[in-house]
Amino acid sequence: MYLKDIRFSIWADFIERDFLDNEFKELIEKNIVNGATSNPAIFKNAILNSSAYKEQLKKLSDKTPKEKYEALAIYDIKKAADILEPLYKKNDDGFVSIEVDPHFANDTEKTIKEAKKLWNEIDRKNLMIKVPATDEGCEAIKELVKDGININATLIFDPKYAQKCLDAIEEGLKNSKENPNIVLSIFVSRFDRKLDKILEEKGIEKGKVGILNAAKIYNIIQKRALPNVRALFASTGVKGDDYPPYYYISELIAPNSINTAPIETIKSFVKYGKKDVKLPIMEEEIDNFFENLKNSGIDMQKVYDELLKDGLVAFKDAFDEIMKELE
Repeated sequence: MYLKDIRFSIWADFIERDFLDNEFKELIEKNIVNGATSNPAIFKNAILNSSAYKEQLKKLSDKTPKEKYEALAIYDIKKAADILEPLYKKNDDGFVSIEVDPHFANDTEKTIKEAKKLWNEIDRKNLMIKVPATDEGCEAIKELVKDGININATLIFDPKYAQKCLDAIEEGLKNSKENPNIVLSIFVSRFDRKLDKILEEKGIEKGKVGILNAAKIYNIIQKRALPNVRALFASTGVKGDDYPPYYYISELIAPNSINTAPIETIKSFVKYGKKDVKLPIMEEEIDNFFENLKNSGIDMQKVYDELLKDGLVAFKDAFDEIMKELE
C-alpha cells in the first residue's frame, strides 16, 4: 500500500518478462507498487518488442496465433501473480489483471466462457479478469462475480455505465457464496487529450475533464459501498508536455482507491508528485463544471460514447497485430 493511512495503492500498468524478473520486484520491495495490470496493447508491445519471448515461442510453433498469445500471456500473468502473492496473503492487494479477448466485448456468453477459461488455467487467487464495461460486459460481470471470480471492470468513461456495472456487481454478489475482489477501471487522460484544444478555444480551463469525471465516478462507487469494490484510476499516463508526468496520480489521490500507471509515470510521482489527498470533490463543484461544459456546447454523452468506442477499437487493433505477428 503506497499510502497506508488512506488505503491508496499504486499498480504498475505494465507487464513484460524481463521487467517482472528485475525492476518489478524492486518496486515491490520499496513499497512503491503492490499490483499490476495488463491489456492487449501492453502485451503487444512486450511480445513484439522483447527478446524474452523467443525461446517460448519456438516451443509453440504448432499452435494457432491465439494459442501462442495465450501461452505467453498466461506465463507472464502467473509469474506476476506469484511475485505478488506475499502481498496478497497479507491483505496488501497483490493483484494482477488479464483481459479477455477484446473482440468479445459485445458478446456476453463468449466473455463468460473466456473469463472462466483464463481463471481456471491461471489458477491464482490474486488474479483479476478484465472485462470491458459494455452492456454485454456488465451481464458477463454479473455472472462472473456470482461465481466468485475477481473482476477488473475496464474502459469505464461514462458515470451511467459505472452505475450499470455496480448494479451488475451487486446482483452477482447477492447470489455468490464467495466474496470476490473487484475494481472499476475509470479511464482519465483520454478526456483531456480529446477536449483540451476545444476547451482552450472556448476559454474553459483545460486538464480538468478527466479528473472531475473520475471524481464523479469515484463518489458513485464510494456511495454504493459494496464489499471489496474499489475505484481504480487508469489511463493516467501523460502525453505531451502540457502537464507534469505525475499529474493524473497526484490529482487523484483518494481514500480506498488505486492508480495504475506506466512505470515512468510512477517514478516521476514518487520523486516529484504531491502526496496530498485530493478526493472526494463535492458533487456541487463537479455538477457545476459539467453544466458549464453543456452550456458551452460540449455533449458529454457523445464524448463518453466515442471514447468507449475508440478504446475498444484500440485494444482490438493491438490484439489483431499480435495475432498477425504470431501467425
